[in-house]
Amino acid sequence: MHHGNHFYGHAHVLAEYCGLDPAHPPRVEGYLQHGWNVLDGLGAGTPYAPGSPIFVWSERTRRRAWSMGRPRATVIGAPFLYLLRSAPAADGPREGTIWYPFHGWEGQHVTGDHQRLVDEIIATEPGPVTFCLYWQEYRDDRVRAFYERAGRVICHGYRGYLRMQTDARFLHNQLAELRRHRRVASNRLSSAVLYGAAAGCEPAVYGDPMRLAAEDAATAERIRREWPELHGAAPDPATARATALAELGDGYLASPAELRALLGWTTAHRAANTHREAA
Repeated sequence: MHHGNHFYGHAHVLAEYCGLDPAHPPRVEGYLQHGWNVLDGLGAGTPYAPGSPIFVWSERTRRRAWSMGRPRATVIGAPFLYLLRSAPAADGPREGTIWYPFHGWEGQHVTGDHQRLVDEIIATEPGPVTFCLYWQEYRDDRVRAFYERAGRVICHGYRGYLRMQTDARFLHNQLAELRRHRRVASNRLSSAVLYGAAAGCEPAVYGDPMRLAAEDAATAERIRREWPELHGAAPDPATARATALAELGDGYLASPAELRALLGWTTAHRAANTHREAA
Protein backbone atom coordinates (compact mmCIF):
# COMPACT_ATOMS: atom_id res chain seq x y z
CA MET A 1 0.00 0.00 0.00
CA HIS A 2 1.16 3.63 0.31
CA HIS A 3 4.87 4.15 0.99
CA GLY A 4 4.01 6.67 3.72
CA ASN A 5 3.26 3.69 5.96
CA HIS A 6 7.02 3.33 6.39
CA PHE A 7 7.71 7.00 7.21
CA TYR A 8 9.68 7.45 10.46
CA GLY A 9 9.83 3.66 10.82
CA HIS A 10 6.15 3.44 11.81
CA ALA A 11 5.54 0.06 10.17
CA HIS A 12 8.78 -1.21 11.71
CA VAL A 13 7.72 -0.20 15.23
CA LEU A 14 4.32 -1.85 14.82
CA ALA A 15 5.86 -5.01 13.37
CA GLU A 16 8.15 -5.35 16.38
CA TYR A 17 5.20 -4.82 18.73
CA CYS A 18 3.34 -7.58 16.88
CA GLY A 19 6.24 -10.00 17.30
CA LEU A 20 7.29 -9.81 13.65
CA ASP A 21 10.64 -8.90 12.09
CA PRO A 22 11.00 -5.11 12.51
CA ALA A 23 13.62 -4.98 9.75
CA HIS A 24 11.13 -6.29 7.20
CA PRO A 25 7.59 -5.23 8.18
CA PRO A 26 4.83 -6.87 6.12
CA ARG A 27 2.73 -4.81 3.75
CA VAL A 28 0.02 -2.88 5.59
CA GLU A 29 -3.46 -3.51 4.17
CA GLY A 30 -4.42 0.15 4.21
CA TYR A 31 -3.01 3.58 5.10
CA LEU A 32 -1.27 4.43 8.36
CA GLN A 33 -1.56 7.99 9.60
CA HIS A 34 2.07 9.11 9.53
CA GLY A 35 1.84 12.42 11.36
CA TRP A 36 -0.51 14.52 13.45
CA ASN A 37 -2.89 16.51 11.28
CA VAL A 38 -6.30 18.12 11.46
CA LEU A 39 -7.87 16.37 8.48
CA ASP A 40 -8.64 12.68 7.91
CA GLY A 41 -5.27 11.33 9.04
CA LEU A 42 -3.73 11.30 5.57
CA GLY A 43 -1.29 13.90 4.38
CA ALA A 44 -2.76 16.58 2.11
CA GLY A 45 -2.75 15.33 -1.47
CA THR A 46 -2.06 11.69 -0.56
CA PRO A 47 -3.30 9.46 -3.42
CA TYR A 48 -6.10 7.38 -1.94
CA ALA A 49 -7.61 4.17 -3.31
CA PRO A 50 -11.34 4.55 -2.54
CA GLY A 51 -12.63 2.04 -0.02
CA SER A 52 -9.23 1.28 1.48
CA PRO A 53 -8.87 1.20 5.28
CA ILE A 54 -7.25 4.12 7.07
CA PHE A 55 -5.61 3.49 10.43
CA VAL A 56 -5.79 6.73 12.40
CA TRP A 57 -4.43 7.82 15.74
CA SER A 58 -7.47 9.20 17.51
CA GLU A 59 -11.24 9.11 17.69
CA ARG A 60 -11.36 12.77 16.77
CA THR A 61 -9.48 12.02 13.54
CA ARG A 62 -11.76 9.07 12.82
CA ARG A 63 -14.81 11.34 13.04
CA ARG A 64 -13.22 13.84 10.67
CA ALA A 65 -12.43 11.06 8.18
CA TRP A 66 -16.02 9.86 8.34
CA SER A 67 -17.31 13.40 7.72
CA MET A 68 -15.00 13.67 4.69
CA GLY A 69 -16.46 10.57 3.05
CA ARG A 70 -13.93 8.01 4.27
CA PRO A 71 -15.86 5.74 6.63
CA ARG A 72 -13.30 2.91 6.73
CA ALA A 73 -11.19 4.62 9.38
CA THR A 74 -10.14 2.63 12.45
CA VAL A 75 -8.52 4.10 15.56
CA ILE A 76 -5.36 2.26 16.60
CA GLY A 77 -3.34 4.99 18.33
CA ALA A 78 -0.03 6.51 17.24
CA PRO A 79 2.92 4.15 16.65
CA PHE A 80 4.89 6.36 19.06
CA LEU A 81 2.62 5.27 21.92
CA TYR A 82 3.30 1.60 21.18
CA LEU A 83 7.03 2.32 21.38
CA LEU A 84 6.61 4.44 24.52
CA ARG A 85 4.85 1.56 26.28
CA SER A 86 7.40 -1.05 25.27
CA ALA A 87 10.77 0.77 25.45
CA PRO A 88 12.15 0.87 29.01
CA ALA A 89 12.98 4.34 30.30
CA ALA A 90 16.57 5.03 31.32
CA ASP A 91 17.23 6.36 34.79
CA GLY A 92 18.68 9.83 35.06
CA PRO A 93 17.67 13.45 35.52
CA ARG A 94 16.04 15.47 32.76
CA GLU A 95 17.50 18.84 31.90
CA GLY A 96 17.07 21.58 29.37
CA THR A 97 14.81 21.81 26.34
CA ILE A 98 14.61 19.99 23.05
CA TRP A 99 13.38 22.49 20.46
CA TYR A 100 11.91 21.49 17.09
CA PRO A 101 11.91 24.37 14.57
CA PHE A 102 8.99 24.15 12.15
CA HIS A 103 10.17 22.46 8.97
CA GLY A 104 9.19 21.86 5.38
CA TRP A 105 9.39 18.70 3.31
CA GLU A 106 10.37 17.69 -0.21
CA GLY A 107 7.39 19.48 -1.73
CA GLN A 108 7.26 22.63 0.42
CA HIS A 109 9.95 24.74 2.03
CA VAL A 110 9.83 27.03 5.06
CA THR A 111 10.92 30.66 5.05
CA GLY A 112 11.50 32.87 8.07
CA ASP A 113 14.06 34.61 10.24
CA HIS A 114 16.00 31.80 11.95
CA GLN A 115 18.22 34.18 13.92
CA ARG A 116 15.24 36.01 15.39
CA LEU A 117 13.72 32.68 16.40
CA VAL A 118 16.97 31.53 18.02
CA ASP A 119 17.25 34.80 19.95
CA GLU A 120 13.72 34.36 21.34
CA ILE A 121 14.39 30.73 22.28
CA ILE A 122 17.58 31.55 24.18
CA ALA A 123 15.82 34.42 25.98
CA THR A 124 12.92 32.13 26.98
CA GLU A 125 14.40 28.76 27.86
CA PRO A 126 15.76 28.33 31.40
CA GLY A 127 18.41 25.72 30.57
CA PRO A 128 20.56 24.32 27.77
CA VAL A 129 18.80 23.84 24.44
CA THR A 130 19.07 20.97 22.00
CA PHE A 131 17.85 21.91 18.53
CA CYS A 132 16.44 19.00 16.55
CA LEU A 133 16.29 19.82 12.85
CA TYR A 134 14.39 17.94 10.19
CA TRP A 135 16.74 16.19 7.76
CA GLN A 136 16.13 18.83 5.07
CA GLU A 137 17.20 21.74 7.27
CA TYR A 138 19.92 19.67 8.94
CA ARG A 139 21.64 19.16 5.58
CA ASP A 140 21.45 22.88 4.81
CA ASP A 141 24.71 24.34 6.19
CA ARG A 142 23.33 27.88 6.15
CA VAL A 143 20.26 27.00 8.25
CA ARG A 144 22.09 24.64 10.58
CA ALA A 145 24.67 27.33 11.42
CA PHE A 146 22.04 29.55 13.11
CA TYR A 147 21.30 26.80 15.61
CA GLU A 148 24.84 25.50 16.06
CA ARG A 149 25.86 28.91 17.41
CA ALA A 150 23.22 28.62 20.12
CA GLY A 151 23.31 25.01 21.31
CA ARG A 152 23.56 21.33 20.52
CA VAL A 153 22.12 20.39 17.11
CA ILE A 154 20.84 16.92 16.22
CA CYS A 155 18.65 15.13 13.68
CA HIS A 156 16.60 12.02 14.47
CA GLY A 157 17.21 10.57 10.99
CA TYR A 158 15.70 10.41 7.53
CA ARG A 159 11.98 9.67 7.42
CA GLY A 160 12.30 7.71 4.16
CA TYR A 161 10.74 8.06 0.73
CA LEU A 162 9.30 5.36 -1.52
CA ARG A 163 10.47 2.83 1.09
CA MET A 164 14.10 3.85 0.50
CA GLN A 165 16.64 4.97 3.11
CA THR A 166 14.04 4.89 5.89
CA ASP A 167 15.66 5.22 9.30
CA ALA A 168 13.78 2.45 11.07
CA ARG A 169 15.11 3.75 14.40
CA PHE A 170 13.74 7.28 13.92
CA LEU A 171 11.14 7.01 16.69
CA HIS A 172 13.59 5.22 18.97
CA ASN A 173 16.08 8.08 18.51
CA GLN A 174 13.34 10.61 19.18
CA LEU A 175 12.06 8.91 22.32
CA ALA A 176 15.56 8.62 23.76
CA GLU A 177 16.15 12.36 23.27
CA LEU A 178 12.78 13.37 24.67
CA ARG A 179 13.43 11.37 27.81
CA ARG A 180 16.67 13.32 28.35
CA HIS A 181 14.94 16.71 28.40
CA ARG A 182 12.65 18.48 30.83
CA ARG A 183 10.89 20.56 28.15
CA VAL A 184 9.86 20.12 24.53
CA ALA A 185 9.01 23.13 22.37
CA SER A 186 8.39 24.29 18.82
CA ASN A 187 7.09 27.30 16.93
CA ARG A 188 4.17 25.21 15.59
CA LEU A 189 2.06 22.52 17.23
CA SER A 190 3.25 19.24 15.76
CA SER A 191 3.72 15.52 16.32
CA ALA A 192 7.00 16.19 18.13
CA VAL A 193 5.35 18.40 20.77
CA LEU A 194 2.61 15.82 21.37
CA TYR A 195 5.20 13.03 21.62
CA GLY A 196 7.22 15.04 24.10
CA ALA A 197 4.22 15.71 26.31
CA ALA A 198 3.32 12.00 26.24
CA ALA A 199 6.92 11.13 27.18
CA GLY A 200 6.85 13.38 30.25
CA CYS A 201 8.24 16.68 28.94
CA GLU A 202 6.68 20.04 29.69
CA PRO A 203 5.45 21.24 26.27
CA ALA A 204 5.46 24.74 24.81
CA VAL A 205 4.61 26.32 21.45
CA TYR A 206 5.79 29.87 20.87
CA GLY A 207 7.87 32.03 18.54
CA ASP A 208 7.62 33.10 14.91
CA PRO A 209 5.59 30.33 13.20
CA MET A 210 7.40 31.05 9.93
CA ARG A 211 5.76 30.41 6.57
CA LEU A 212 5.34 27.22 4.57
CA ALA A 213 5.21 27.66 0.81
CA ALA A 214 1.61 27.58 -0.47
CA GLU A 215 0.23 26.57 2.93
CA ASP A 216 -3.41 26.86 3.93
CA ALA A 217 -3.28 29.84 6.28
CA ALA A 218 -6.79 29.16 7.59
CA THR A 219 -5.77 25.69 8.77
CA ALA A 220 -2.69 27.04 10.55
CA GLU A 221 -4.83 29.62 12.34
CA ARG A 222 -7.41 26.98 13.22
CA ILE A 223 -4.74 24.93 15.01
CA ARG A 224 -3.76 27.89 17.18
CA ARG A 225 -7.44 28.57 17.92
CA GLU A 226 -8.54 25.00 18.74
CA TRP A 227 -5.60 23.97 20.94
CA PRO A 228 -4.82 27.04 23.08
CA GLU A 229 -3.86 24.82 26.02
CA LEU A 230 -0.73 23.72 24.12
CA HIS A 231 0.36 27.18 23.03
CA GLY A 232 2.49 29.67 24.91
CA ALA A 233 5.88 29.55 26.58
CA ALA A 234 4.58 27.80 29.69
CA PRO A 235 1.23 25.99 29.26
CA ASP A 236 -0.15 24.02 32.19
CA PRO A 237 1.71 20.68 31.86
CA ALA A 238 -1.11 18.45 33.14
CA THR A 239 -3.74 19.97 30.85
CA ALA A 240 -1.38 19.93 27.87
CA ARG A 241 -0.42 16.30 28.46
CA ALA A 242 -4.06 15.21 28.66
CA THR A 243 -4.76 16.86 25.30
CA ALA A 244 -1.63 15.36 23.76
CA LEU A 245 -2.54 11.85 24.86
CA ALA A 246 -6.05 12.24 23.44
CA GLU A 247 -4.66 13.40 20.07
CA LEU A 248 -2.28 10.42 20.01
CA GLY A 249 -5.06 7.95 20.77
CA ASP A 250 -4.16 6.89 24.27
CA GLY A 251 -6.71 4.29 25.36
CA TYR A 252 -7.15 2.89 21.84
CA LEU A 253 -3.98 0.82 21.52
CA ALA A 254 -4.62 -2.68 20.20
CA SER A 255 -3.12 -5.91 21.49
CA PRO A 256 -0.50 -7.57 19.25
CA ALA A 257 -3.06 -10.12 18.03
CA GLU A 258 -5.65 -7.42 17.33
CA LEU A 259 -3.16 -5.25 15.50
CA ARG A 260 -1.95 -8.12 13.32
CA ALA A 261 -5.55 -8.79 12.30
CA LEU A 262 -6.32 -5.12 11.62
CA LEU A 263 -3.22 -4.50 9.51
CA GLY A 264 -3.57 -7.72 7.52
CA TRP A 265 -0.57 -9.34 9.17
CA THR A 266 -2.14 -12.66 10.07
CA THR A 267 -0.76 -15.82 8.48
CA ALA A 268 -3.79 -16.16 6.21
CA HIS A 269 -3.59 -12.56 4.97
CA ARG A 270 0.14 -12.76 4.33
CA ALA A 271 -0.20 -16.04 2.46
CA ALA A 272 -2.93 -14.54 0.26
CA ASN A 273 -0.78 -11.50 -0.51
CA THR A 274 2.19 -13.69 -1.41
CA HIS A 275 0.00 -15.72 -3.77
CA ARG A 276 -1.36 -12.58 -5.48
CA GLU A 277 2.10 -11.05 -5.91
CA ALA A 278 3.48 -14.31 -7.32
CA ALA A 279 0.63 -14.45 -9.82
